[in-house]
Amino acid sequence: MAIEKVFPMTEAGKQKLENELEQLKSVKRKEVVERIKIARSFGDLSENSEYDSAKEEQAFVEGRITTLENMIRNAKIIEETNDNSNVVALGKTVTFVELPGGEEETYTIVGSAEADPFEGKISNDSPIAKSLIGKQVDDKVTVQTPGGEMFVKIVSIS
Repeated sequence: MAIEKVFPMTEAGKQKLENELEQLKSVKRKEVVERIKIARSFGDLSENSEYDSAKEEQAFVEGRITTLENMIRNAKIIEETNDNSNVVALGKTVTFVELPGGEEETYTIVGSAEADPFEGKISNDSPIAKSLIGKQVDDKVTVQTPGGEMFVKIVSIS
């Protein structure tokens, strides 16, 4: 029996996935079925690009539904705790500066299911998060990135 992967996430992250799943099931799935019906009415399916496109979209939507259901089923909610707030951990927000003389950057460390760097959320599987987890304010950390080593100093943790 295969062991299911656990997806650590915040309660808000789980809710976001549940909303996306509901949208896909109740709206998007019906839209794609309607597109397939319309494309079928055009006749010969062997040279029907609208039909092929709709079938590809249907496969994508169904795959995403399966993925979301799996992630929600195996979600492990990150409990927000006030203890040990001086140590970087999953669910914490960390501010650091790149050495020497870089600008401050702030990220919340979340599970891979809800990571979104544009919203300031990085995956606990990312090189930066892996290097920062377990460290404290004023620690200088070496981060191994695909582009080489990066040196950072932790400014704050909340």
